Amino acid sequence: MKKYIFLLGALFPTLVFGQLDRSIRPTPKAAPIINIKDSEVFKTTNGITVILSEDHKLPRVSFNLVMGSTPKAEMEMAGLSEVAGSLIMSGTTTRSKDQLDNEIDYIGASLSADQNSMYLSCLTKHVNKGLELMSDVLLNANFPESEVTRIIAQNESALLTAKSDAGTMAQNAEAVANFPKGHPYGEVMTEESLKKINRAAILNYYKENFTPKGSYLVVVGDVTKAQVTAMIDTYFSSWTGPEAYQVELGTGQFNQGNRVLFVKKPGAVQSVVYVSFPLNVKPGDADYLKLTVLNEILGGGVFGSRLMQNLREDKAYTYGCRSRVQITENGSWFSAGGNFRNDVTDSAITQILYEIEHITDGLVSDEEINLTKSSMAGGFARSLERPATVARFALNIIKNKLPKDYYQTYLKQLDAITKDDLLMVAQTYFLPKNCNIVVVGNEEILDRLVQFDADGEIEQLDAFGNPIKEVIPADISAEVLLDHYVMAVTQTTSIKKATKKLKKVKSMKEEMEMTMAQMPFPLKSTKIWTAAGVKASKFEMNGAVTQSAYFDGKTGFKVNRVDGKTDLTPEEIAAKNKTQGLIPELNYKKAGMTYEILGIEKKNGVECYVLRMTDGEAEGFDYFARDTYLKIASITITMEDGEAREVSGTYADYEERNGILFPMTQTVSLGGMTLTGKVRTLELNGKLNLEEYSN
Repeated sequence: MKKYIFLLGALFPTLVFGQLDRSIRPTPKAAPIINIKDSEVFKTTNGITVILSEDHKLPRVSFNLVMGSTPKAEMEMAGLSEVAGSLIMSGTTTRSKDQLDNEIDYIGASLSADQNSMYLSCLTKHVNKGLELMSDVLLNANFPESEVTRIIAQNESALLTAKSDAGTMAQNAEAVANFPKGHPYGEVMTEESLKKINRAAILNYYKENFTPKGSYLVVVGDVTKAQVTAMIDTYFSSWTGPEAYQVELGTGQFNQGNRVLFVKKPGAVQSVVYVSFPLNVKPGDADYLKLTVLNEILGGGVFGSRLMQNLREDKAYTYGCRSRVQITENGSWFSAGGNFRNDVTDSAITQILYEIEHITDGLVSDEEINLTKSSMAGGFARSLERPATVARFALNIIKNKLPKDYYQTYLKQLDAITKDDLLMVAQTYFLPKNCNIVVVGNEEILDRLVQFDADGEIEQLDAFGNPIKEVIPADISAEVLLDHYVMAVTQTTSIKKATKKLKKVKSMKEEMEMTMAQMPFPLKSTKIWTAAGVKASKFEMNGAVTQSAYFDGKTGFKVNRVDGKTDLTPEEIAAKNKTQGLIPELNYKKAGMTYEILGIEKKNGVECYVLRMTDGEAEGFDYFARDTYLKIASITITMEDGEAREVSGTYADYEERNGILFPMTQTVSLGGMTLTGKVRTLELNGKLNLEEYSN
């Protein structure tokens, strides 16, 4: 028996002699030196630095071409680089966009480009064809006018969507807060800057920035140096261009005291909050890695981080509060924040500021630093499994002037970071008293934000980070505004005449074609109205009805593919009865609609009267041009399952039908998507088949 006990003890000591004491942390071993094979690095006669990482495990190869120019401030054409980048793949002097796409697909390759790079990935057997296509785009991109028009239209749609997207608004405000005017990182595309962008400017941008001098070509995969050298000579030797633009952009815009920047989002039930400041650090600096570790502890490490533990787990203010440090050679910054309910917005800001200050006051715990370093070491080890990692390391070493053994000794550098190091970098770079506090939300929270601004003066910005003046008080009443609108669309001089003209209209049918960048086929929208109180609508794609609704003044229903057919609730019926009529605004007062005029402000570059309405189901904001009284925009906010759902629209190109003006161009933005509609037919007093809508 004893020999069996001895054998068990030798094989399973914890079973025989007791459990392992897990409260005692094992003594860590010294961090290893990683054996990373050096990439081949050589330079071509026309100025390209080639970085080759051979990997013959799979018959694939990739070519990542990165330009060496410093970003330029684009000023009145902010967004030029973004537009140009999205057009590079739009065709060449020898191939149309469709031809190019078809040839790429035929060999199963991936070829893409942006404002400062181009990327090709393909099977090794197709590498010559892939490089032929890549070099054709590089040397012969021709930016056809039709594609320029299409991409600019897409950006116009995206800008409309940005006006209702709180996250985009916050990012825009953060950019202009952290970087001064003239710094490319502080520029935001606007509707005005987009209008100034044209094909000539795009061509000039491409010629100036896509130049071999100072560029990097990172090659990874199943090729040898001899093969790559021959390929470069065949496909890239004729590439010429000016010297790469190089300038020192400097650091960001540092505050003296905390600064609050507010972007209004009417009706929002939660706020987006970013607490941010610039960082005077670059990727090659000695403190780079220490700052990365510090940020992981503060808010980058997701659930275990201080911000998440405080604002999510302890206070339950949000589902997520995170931080990040963005460190680049042209400008760096820190940002922390998340989405918070209106009633806790100020409390959330207090706690974020507390955590930023707290991490500058004392040492982090042993558990925090050890877990963070362990997680980062694991992530680094996993990254080495990807062949492209080695080439990326080589590119970083060259671009950021890192020591040649930087990545070989990465784990050793990480292991050497101490709690004192983290306190030092926190006190050097973190600015809890000099933050940019960006808030996007409802005006009701404004008064509670004053406490955070060093001067007690909140800066109000529009959706693109431009300063706006306070709302000007209206010089007319809400009733007078509605009267002027009704008279404007009926082209009359009194409400009596407008009412008389409208009584002659017994029915209306509008058919509109709606398009969206993400949607391959147009959507057909049909709306009908009758003087008897019927309102109906349906949306069709490829002839199939995707959504419809019907209301006869007393009852109704709505149909969609998710819920099927559902009857309107009493609340929905009451709300619809408050917006009856061909021009509902004429009947607001009689129908019991609640409304008030908020003042005068600019919308889409036009000075507008702002009218707020509530019908019991939704809250709306209509914008009427001050000079014409025509409605140019609207925002409607409804609550669904405790979440605010916002739909915004614009109205333009008014045309007359039977003496009444109707907008022929309309947009609808919802959930990050924007539909642009063109009215194809609009008929008054025509014959309607109501059974088509009522069944």
